[in-house]
Amino acid sequence: MLEFLLSGDAIMALLTLTFLEIILGIDNIVFISIAANKLPEHQRAKATNIGLILAMVQRIILLFFVSFLIGLKEPFYTVETSWLHIGISGQAIILFLGGLFLIYKSTSEIREKVETPSHDEDQVKGKKIKSLSQAITQILIIDFIFSIDSILTAVGMTNGLHPNHNYALVLMIIAVVISIIIMIVFANPIRKFIDEHPSMQILGLAFLILIGFMLITEAAHLSETSIFDQTVGAIPKGYLYFAIAFSLFVEFLNFKIEKKRQSKTL
Repeated sequence: MLEFLLSGDAIMALLTLTFLEIILGIDNIVFISIAANKLPEHQRAKATNIGLILAMVQRIILLFFVSFLIGLKEPFYTVETSWLHIGISGQAIILFLGGLFLIYKSTSEIREKVETPSHDEDQVKGKKIKSLSQAITQILIIDFIFSIDSILTAVGMTNGLHPNHNYALVLMIIAVVISIIIMIVFANPIRKFIDEHPSMQILGLAFLILIGFMLITEAAHLSETSIFDQTVGAIPKGYLYFAIAFSLFVEFLNFKIEKKRQSKTL
């Protein structure tokens, strides 16, 4: 286990996944804060911290559940025709549906953030909250909604790293715990940074589209799909790491250029 966690692939997956969990968790923090701000001032910090801890607990529970489903590798039904072969298993279904969900959710979020950026926030603000228990209930619902794409992202980043899927489960749990701790400690600075650089969140959502496509191809590969005798191969995760690292490098250059431009204006 320790040898796997200290391997280059595991460390790279952990760093990338933790980064994505934080970037994608910003909306979670914003909505928790909106719900908490409806409470008396002395209860707001408590509600926010409880909300983030519940988010972590929900994600870990969902990780165990999804990890169990991912472990169902044996095909229970085979599609066999003259030009198509698919061995359908629980693992393939979860990866395929998860990939479709990530692509749909990411494209919808990008469209919403571009056209109506405050739509979801306005909906949350419109709901009345009179007590801490009501706030916690609303935060639980918010956490569950945001946990789904978080978990699917984790599965996409770690699936296939090790033959024993329990090793990947431990890696996912570590990434979730680290990201939630960072969000609890640095919630305000992170939120301020994203407000100043909204393109970072759009970039994170764009990464989810990549991960969604990777999950779909991995589902086809693991179900031994062949079309006209051509098998579907798995996409090496190194391609994904390179795409993310290169995109972040370009974004960093944009930050530097924008900062110099602003300093010249002043």
